[in-house]
Amino acid sequence: MFPTAALFLSLLVASASSSPTNLSRRTTSPVAVGYYTGWHNDDFPLTDVSWEKYTHMIYSFAETVEDPSGALYLNRSSPEVIPDFVKAAHDNNVKAMIAVGGWTGSLHFSTNVENDANRKAFVQSVVSLVQSYGFDGVDFDWEYPGSEVGVGCNAKSPDDTANYLLFLQELRADPAGKDFVVSAPTAVRPWLDASGNPSSDVSGFADVLDFITIMNYDLWGSWSATAGPNAPLDDSCESADKQEGSAVSSVKAWNDAGMPSDHIVMGVATYGHSFSVNASSAFPNGDGVLAAYPLFDASVRLVGDSWDNSTGSDVCGKPFLASGNMDLWGLVEGGWLTEEGVAADGIAYVYGDCDRTPRVYNQEAEHFVSFDDATSVAEKGVLISTMGLRGFAMWEAGGDYKDILLDSVRASSSLF
Repeated sequence: MFPTAALFLSLLVASASSSPTNLSRRTTSPVAVGYYTGWHNDDFPLTDVSWEKYTHMIYSFAETVEDPSGALYLNRSSPEVIPDFVKAAHDNNVKAMIAVGGWTGSLHFSTNVENDANRKAFVQSVVSLVQSYGFDGVDFDWEYPGSEVGVGCNAKSPDDTANYLLFLQELRADPAGKDFVVSAPTAVRPWLDASGNPSSDVSGFADVLDFITIMNYDLWGSWSATAGPNAPLDDSCESADKQEGSAVSSVKAWNDAGMPSDHIVMGVATYGHSFSVNASSAFPNGDGVLAAYPLFDASVRLVGDSWDNSTGSDVCGKPFLASGNMDLWGLVEGGWLTEEGVAADGIAYVYGDCDRTPRVYNQEAEHFVSFDDATSVAEKGVLISTMGLRGFAMWEAGGDYKDILLDSVRASSSLF
């Protein structure tokens, strides 16, 4: 069904290292994960979820608090929706999970797990949250252990990754926690060790996590030197300055550090990033062919679709601007794409030869968007199948349009 993707990926996988021995005793049945954001419930109600196409749905977010024994904070995520969320999931034989952390909710992870007493208290807080709502498990979205990356005021320590593992082991030792589904989103490189480098051995996490989800998105954005792919499939055929990470290189990095392929879920983005690009940069050769990595005006922050962040102050008290994010439905609604999810008339389109991701450009607005369409997501699905990954996770379920991306990754991964 996808011969181009299959041929391309067969060449990549042939040169990749084999998956390490799976030391975990946890189950490895395929997973189709969606993230559900309570704050978007009005626009994407539970009745709009294609429950039959998922195995796990993760409610986002419960946020960490300073006291590890305190109740996790839910007020920014419409907690009144949670009972109906859990019921809807269970009525459809889908595992209902709660995500802890996130971009603005990871401030206190480091201190919550920094010593034995705090870890024990934090375990009980997590167990209480899961049990009080009837969740089946928890997704620890710590962004990012031991790193400067994050919202900007997260607590951090060189021992974060080591303490993270001790906390997860403590959770698994708990009579209730031992039976939870436990997962963790990750960066494209393994969590940092005490020296500040990607960990060379994360095999211990495979014994306590059911799966990790590699967040293969946000690799290019307003912070980058040029416009580029939000979620590249591969970057090995690019020049060194364009190798920010990719689906292929991230799987290899985690494999090499001891995470088995069947414990890896590939994150799939339902949104893209915007850039302000003038016509001469967009079409540098004057032939109407859209550049894949054009220069952009960083002083102009474009507003994305109606889900884009408004301006204001973040949890660190620092001002933020609109993100420019465009969900797939927003690209359709805004006239960039047709109802079938392909470039509309008058919209320039290019598909990266190496990174295997699309871009669209509105010349009148000088607005460039790197995103994922059915073709690029199909290639990621083939990678999931070819590299023996556990499945996929979509951030977020409500960002898709009429299941264009969901149906594509399901069909191409051959797991469901």
